Amino acid sequence: MILELALIQTEPERADAFEAAVHSAIHNVTHAKGYINHELRRCIETPGRFALLIRWETLEDHTVGFRGSPAFTAWRAVVGPFFAQPPLVEHYTLVE
Repeated sequence: MILELALIQTEPERADAFEAAVHSAIHNVTHAKGYINHELRRCIETPGRFALLIRWETLEDHTVGFRGSPAFTAWRAVVGPFFAQPPLVEHYTLVE
């Protein structure tokens, strides 16, 4: 299992609209091969900052399968206009 962590900065006054956009477009992610689950967290200290955590079965399910699909294009068309800067996206594996 891989954890994708996307740190997303929006303009603070657009944070509520960004949350609504994620809610309306998340089906593009949840139907992708290898998707397990997700969480959207709003930062307490920095207005407009979010952490989107998505769990995937494999790294390639995200980086090749989803990112190379029309669903990714549809997802970014909805949420991308809210980005104040490009998101920082990294992948993590569990340390036991």
